[in-house]
Amino acid sequence: MNSNNTTFTQELNNPILNTGLHIILTTDEDDARPVYISGNFNQWRTQDKEFIMEKIGIGLYHYKFSHDFDYPSELLYKFTKGDWSEVEIDSHGNRTENRSTHNHTGIQKEHVARWRKNWLPFKQSFLPQVQLISDEFIIPQLNKTRKIWALLPHDYDNSSESYPVMYLQDAQNLFNEAAEFGNWEIDKKLAVMSEYKIGKIIIIAIEHAEEDRIKEYNVGKTVLGKGQGKKYIRFVTDTLKPYVDSNFRTKKEREFTGIGGSSMGGLISIFSGLRNPEVYGKLMIFSPSLWVVPELKINAKKANSADTKIYLYAGGDESATMIEHVKKFQEDLISSEFVIDKSKINLSINRQGKHSETYWSDEFPKAIEWLFFNAK
Repeated sequence: MNSNNTTFTQELNNPILNTGLHIILTTDEDDARPVYISGNFNQWRTQDKEFIMEKIGIGLYHYKFSHDFDYPSELLYKFTKGDWSEVEIDSHGNRTENRSTHNHTGIQKEHVARWRKNWLPFKQSFLPQVQLISDEFIIPQLNKTRKIWALLPHDYDNSSESYPVMYLQDAQNLFNEAAEFGNWEIDKKLAVMSEYKIGKIIIIAIEHAEEDRIKEYNVGKTVLGKGQGKKYIRFVTDTLKPYVDSNFRTKKEREFTGIGGSSMGGLISIFSGLRNPEVYGKLMIFSPSLWVVPELKINAKKANSADTKIYLYAGGDESATMIEHVKKFQEDLISSEFVIDKSKINLSINRQGKHSETYWSDEFPKAIEWLFFNAK
């Protein structure tokens, strides 16, 4: 035992110092990520610096509540490596239930077998049903066809429930294992969310136009030239959504309808929400290509947008201006009163985040949960 462990053992045996509750944690999987306690005593925040555990050995951590800590009647808690995507799991990869104690003093010994990484592993039985809506869905506004998918809750066929819907761009990169630049793994993330009972949702995944992708996702005249974005938005809003609502058990109202994407897919999703706030009450915008200098007309008078929710994500290692542009967009939304309540905009920034599917993948379940379910 090293000197740190010796000091720690002496403290535990000291009746004067041992006046609060000590939680001792051992774990079979150890790495450089810090360990936090999250619970009903801190609104289940996962990176609360007041509740970071001290590492005192390999696979050994402890936390001591102060002698005057205001305990709830029953202390509920879980251990994470800083986020719900990195929460504790058992040796078989299963979710663990909340831990609990009524003790306010003494020693509480706990053990974690494994930790999730980027929400994984997942359970096959919770995977969504992936249904190809059409190989050649007609886009009358552009005189084209497109491949479109629906990801339905795993138990959709055994339920009569109706579900909220999120329309996502760039389907080629959402759950395709053969995607050139990786994929968001939304099928696996939806499986984990379903296992944790966060909430069930239908995802409509629209493939991009390959060589015409930028043209379709560009609105108006920008540094990229003249885009076809207005016609594309009309397709999703006027053609695809009515079809989806007629053929699947959806909650049709705007408060249950979202649209989102990343990069240029995030940009076209911004325009979709700004132009049709009466249709889309949830926007999921990852690393939007605001550098193309689009003309963003934010018209707060067009609809009652009091309950519009917008999840914005940006990575610090994407470009020199990504975070600046996203913050400016957030400020414009607030100053224009398109979103009246500031709490309805969630700005998530990862200072180490790159412009890649890996980071959007990690952000996806957080965004869906916050936008639609707000579960802890």
